[in-house]
Amino acid sequence: MSDSEEDWLALRPQEPSPSQCCGSGCKPCIYDVYEKELAQWERAKAMQDKSLLLGKKEQVDLSSSHEKMIASNNSELNPDTFTAFSVNSVEQLTEDTYQYKFELPGNSSLQLSLGQHIVLRGVVNGLEVQRAYTPISPRNAEGYFEVLIKCYEAGLMSQYIKTWKRGDVVFWRGPFGGFPYQPNKHGELLMLASGTGLAPMIPILQSITDDEEDETFVTLVGCFPTFDKIYLKPLLQDLARYWNIRIFYVLSQETSLEKLPWSYQENTYTGRLSEDLMKTIVNSCRRKPFVLICGSSAFNEDMSRYLKVVGIEEDSCFVF
Repeated sequence: MSDSEEDWLALRPQEPSPSQCCGSGCKPCIYDVYEKELAQWERAKAMQDKSLLLGKKEQVDLSSSHEKMIASNNSELNPDTFTAFSVNSVEQLTEDTYQYKFELPGNSSLQLSLGQHIVLRGVVNGLEVQRAYTPISPRNAEGYFEVLIKCYEAGLMSQYIKTWKRGDVVFWRGPFGGFPYQPNKHGELLMLASGTGLAPMIPILQSITDDEEDETFVTLVGCFPTFDKIYLKPLLQDLARYWNIRIFYVLSQETSLEKLPWSYQENTYTGRLSEDLMKTIVNSCRRKPFVLICGSSAFNEDMSRYLKVVGIEEDSCFVF
């Protein structure tokens, strides 16, 4: 094999492994980026012109020991390539869930649409992993953004995330997805969130409460195992004070409401969010609701099935 051929093979983009796809339907997916770069490489090789590869943005090697020295001056999100952001603070909310704050230069903002997610890249034991998370900070937040993350004992990405401390540099790309919310388009939004499925609901709620002209009613149903595992209680309590916002909690592992603070007892249910409870909640809505759903795939499927039974069709639902 000629040196020239070896040089070209060294420049050939590497096909992603399954662990590098977050499975959230991102456009472009990591595989789309690979196909685009492969076509660019094949064209350059056919023409024997390496200058055609110069437009290809460099991917940062996370396994490098110089990772912390690579923070880019350009902290603008990009859906095609990863951008470095610095961890500003780490706050533990429950035994397994954390709120991470990342710095943005000056007064810049992520400029996300409501409910959009971003993709994190990490390396654990030499294996690259990617996962999608939805920032919970207001979309007009300046100089920072915040992400709510649940860490799983056996999760590969969780092992990486648990090592984060202030000043560490981590890599994100995006944004993707989102809910095309328009003020006053829907009479009422019914938000069904399980655990960290609360994340995409928060920016939408804050957008409604920040807009005096937006008179959309919102009923948020947050599903958690126990009272202690409800995330962001102070923020949710503040939001519930608005005239058009109601918040219910469904606690699957609580057997009695007696030990809960009295302010929670009236709007909390024990057990699971069942078909009967769904009917009660939908019937209590002030207008026919448009439904937003976010949780595990099993939760999303159950909620969609219950909603159909109570007369809310698929075209009146959005699943994150």
